[in-house]
Amino acid sequence: MRYNFRVYPTPGQQEALARAFGCARVVYNDGLRLRQQTREHGTPYITDGELSRRLITEAKKTPERAWLSEVSSVVLQQALADLNTAYRNFFASITGERKGRTVAPPRFRSRKDNRQSIRFTKNSRFRVLDNGRLRLPKVGDVVVRWSRSLPSDPSSVTVVKDAAGRYFASFVVQTTDEPLPASASEVGIDLGLTHFAVLSDGMKVAAPKFLRRAARTLKRLQQDLSRKQKGSNNRKKAVVKVAKAHARVADTRRDWLHKLSTTIVRDNQAVYVEDLAVAGLARTRLAKSVHDAGWSTFVGMLEYKAARYGRTFGRVDRWFPSTRMCSDCGRVADKLALHVRSWTCPCGSVHDRDVNAARNIRAAGRADLNDRGAQVRPASVPAPRDEAVTHRELAPSGV
Repeated sequence: MRYNFRVYPTPGQQEALARAFGCARVVYNDGLRLRQQTREHGTPYITDGELSRRLITEAKKTPERAWLSEVSSVVLQQALADLNTAYRNFFASITGERKGRTVAPPRFRSRKDNRQSIRFTKNSRFRVLDNGRLRLPKVGDVVVRWSRSLPSDPSSVTVVKDAAGRYFASFVVQTTDEPLPASASEVGIDLGLTHFAVLSDGMKVAAPKFLRRAARTLKRLQQDLSRKQKGSNNRKKAVVKVAKAHARVADTRRDWLHKLSTTIVRDNQAVYVEDLAVAGLARTRLAKSVHDAGWSTFVGMLEYKAARYGRTFGRVDRWFPSTRMCSDCGRVADKLALHVRSWTCPCGSVHDRDVNAARNIRAAGRADLNDRGAQVRPASVPAPRDEAVTHRELAPSGV
């Protein structure tokens, strides 16, 4: 798992980190450029070891790249490792070995990118000191705001500078599962925009709409930014202000999603959700609201927390008619318009649209993952005798 903490480097340490960001970016771009030239000239593919020897070991001896010695060599090696990983993912995507959306080929990194990062591994000899500071090679002892203790010694740490100018240390640590006491309840979740989540037990969680609530502040800051002259220092300051406002919205949303997902996983033995096509919904007129909701982040949190705490997690097919199916008799009704929030089944059951969908998602999840024989389709009805009998004149020969 990754453990993220805010760090506060001094001005001198910020300069050292800026040098490390720049050196890692240059090595990455040099490797990408060399790989592209190799492909254009039709020469054999350069191995990872040969690429490291040319762009790091030998490059440090040249006047043009002598300043690469000012930063840890591990940072430069990890930059090339990221390039090699990007190429492997691209090749695996176009050959079909990697499932999901097509991965684009690696692109050049820019010094104007909003996010800069470097990675230190164990062989760089970074360590957490007894006084709580993080010692980074050729950077110094950086102050860390610890919100919790690390469960084990980290195998690597990534130092990140985001668009708002904040610094973070992301530790990769080995953890063990922490199963929670068994619970008798199982829940199905129907995600939406008016109500962020509707549970199969009838509970409705209102959508907080963090981005909508901050729209007035963001609009004012964006207007201030648009009035600044391009390339001026005042424009750079305005850009940081806008980034900080967006970061505040994202942090608030993430904190809220963590609390809600933890509560649901803790209180239920099994959690079932619908597999929504978020990428497709984000291209509709509801795109802003879909992005503001954060469905994918929430479902991802439910999945990894369920695995860690010994719970069952399941996804229901997105084409499953959870809204139109009666959760009592299993009859599938005609398509319902979005403004129809409740409907009556011919069997006499009156359904709340979202609660009914959540109940059907729970039943479908049980049928997919459990062996309890949960009913997700109408039960079989005995046919009349005149339909079930085998007529002698229609029977095959030998019967």
